[in-house]
Amino acid sequence: MQKLLGRPAAPLRLAAVGGGCIHRSFRLQVGGDAYFLKCNDAARQDLFAAEADGLQALADAGHVRVPATLGQGVHGGTAWLLLEWLELAPLGAGAAVQLGEALAAQHAEVRDPCGWHRDNFIGASVQQNRPAADWPAFFRERRLAPQLQWALSAGLLSASTGRTAETVLRGIERFFPDGPAPPALLHGDLWGGNAAQDAAGRPVVFDPAVYCGDPETDLAMMDLFGGFPAAFWSAYHAVHPRRPGCERRRTLYQLYHVLNHVNLFGGGYVAQAGRLIDKLAEPR
Repeated sequence: MQKLLGRPAAPLRLAAVGGGCIHRSFRLQVGGDAYFLKCNDAARQDLFAAEADGLQALADAGHVRVPATLGQGVHGGTAWLLLEWLELAPLGAGAAVQLGEALAAQHAEVRDPCGWHRDNFIGASVQQNRPAADWPAFFRERRLAPQLQWALSAGLLSASTGRTAETVLRGIERFFPDGPAPPALLHGDLWGGNAAQDAAGRPVVFDPAVYCGDPETDLAMMDLFGGFPAAFWSAYHAVHPRRPGCERRRTLYQLYHVLNHVNLFGGGYVAQAGRLIDKLAEPR
């Protein structure tokens, strides 16, 4: 570890910290410096490779701060990811405004085509990123269709719900009356638990599932699980006013994450997915 960090040998201390339900997370103390270490079984090293790739993409975009990636690999039977240690706190109003402005700037940069150069993960689920003919086709074929098929194959959704969902997917173009928005670089998993402010009061985001697509998908996820102050929304929409049909698309985009939660956790997410599917199937 000292070799990785480019420093002489020093006592190492590990202390377990919170860091999500997938990985084991630690505060690594090396001398007077601290780092954030995430570990999992070696077979899951692709999750860390994808996370490091996404963090680098967001860092390169230069708008929203992310923790620096210091190393990633496998040692023995353990996969690991080493990140900058940041003292984090919930978003305050000032940081929320900064995040709104920064995310709006990121979303203003067009990134063709939709998709990403590699598949990655949404939670523990594989997220397919191969480009499609256009954005509606991408969201149907790479987002909703795989999650729906996994849920139906596992018996988590009824056949009737599946038929209704298939009708929604076949008519997905109707959710874009003015055509799709230009694609932008997305965080991909921006719920309240993946954003905070650092000790200087600056916004930080982490645990991304990046790809390029409609910016409204980031907003839909942020709205689904909440945790973002009103100051964020005011700052963001001062740059990007709401587009016609955004309420219906928000439901469509939230369905992806709810279906993912159906496949990961089941429980009450099954009924929630059914309600969203029925709402999307309503004639307009």
